Amino acid sequence: MKKNVLSRREFLKECGLLAGATAVATSFPWMTALSEENQKATDGEKLRVAVVGPGSRGRYHLNFLVRNPKVEVKWLCDIYQPSLDKALEIAPEAKTCKDYRVVLDDPEVDAIYVVTPLDTHKQITVDAFEAGKHVFCEKSLSHTCPDALEMYNAHLRTGKVFFVGQQRLYDPYYLEAIRMIEEGVFGPIEGIKTFWYRNADWRRAVPSPELERLINWRLYRAHSCGLMTELACHQVQLGTWIYKDIPETIMGSGAITFWKDGREVEDNVNVIYTYKDGRRVSFESIISNKFYGLEEQIMGHLGTVEPEKGKYYFEQTPPMPGFLRMINDLEKDIYGDLSFAGPSWDPEIARQNHGEFILGKKRPPRNDGSGYLNDAFVEASLTGKQPPMVAEEGYYATIMSLLGQQAIDEKRIITFPEEFKIDYNYK
Repeated sequence: MKKNVLSRREFLKECGLLAGATAVATSFPWMTALSEENQKATDGEKLRVAVVGPGSRGRYHLNFLVRNPKVEVKWLCDIYQPSLDKALEIAPEAKTCKDYRVVLDDPEVDAIYVVTPLDTHKQITVDAFEAGKHVFCEKSLSHTCPDALEMYNAHLRTGKVFFVGQQRLYDPYYLEAIRMIEEGVFGPIEGIKTFWYRNADWRRAVPSPELERLINWRLYRAHSCGLMTELACHQVQLGTWIYKDIPETIMGSGAITFWKDGREVEDNVNVIYTYKDGRRVSFESIISNKFYGLEEQIMGHLGTVEPEKGKYYFEQTPPMPGFLRMINDLEKDIYGDLSFAGPSWDPEIARQNHGEFILGKKRPPRNDGSGYLNDAFVEASLTGKQPPMVAEEGYYATIMSLLGQQAIDEKRIITFPEEFKIDYNYK
């Protein structure tokens, strides 16, 4: 990791973890895996890891693993040889295979990473738990709600450590933003608007036609739910995290409006999650325009937080300097009888509200939490202790994404099914 990125010790200090696991804020119990107490307990140990599916995302995780002195990468497993070849450039001493069951049969493997196409997650994960391995599974957990529940129950039944690739749980910007929210800095949170815009067809080059669905699996419904399982699962998680609840109903719409190239998943979606008190989380994604990028706008009565920008904004801003205030008053006198957007909003005030930085002006470069997430999985697996809530947050992020897709497919309002609710202490 680059030296100018927040060091792990600085990160733990920010989260109040250096004094030991008991110092963890109740908002972040999954952080116990990185406590100084746990890290000292695992000094000198090695977690023997296999990466199943070292494609682009798998290699991203692999780069963190090879830099962790407590990790030994034993196996790389993939049915696609070019992915194995690229992964061997990162972990040249690892053994390779094309069948994940070879990895599960190796008693020297302690934990596996499941970074394969979405529809294969369930079987590999459940088999890994039954083989006595700890599991890190990329998001989303699964292709269907029953599969996600089966995976979660296998984790409970076997007692093995289970992490999901929801890196925002370890992102310093999000952790500090949530701390401020829970301290009431922004007042009650009344709405969460999330969006993720891109301008690309999401396709990858295919060396021969028979490899189309293997390489571009995200575009086909037999393997993926597209934008909902690949993007929304990151952002709709804020609902459980901030509201401490799951939604009562979900509605949505979607279509293929631009990339009409044979894909089977939408390129334009909009989903609304409504909670029992009427508050909402919305998700929108369009991948034919990237101007607004991605963001979560967390709106409270006293202010707004935008974690991706690393900024927050209070509703009340300091008064303008005298001269600017005089000009503004003159303009209001001249144009006061013209209705722009109602008397409750002044566009000039909005432009002048530049906000404050969540981590201060000497903030570190953007770090999405992936490194800390990987470190936490390693520490938890070495101790065999499952951190509270990390599996549950990943589970519900998947279920909410899949229910959003169901609402789009069925063109109706979905009520959160009782059978997919788990025993999870939000409070």
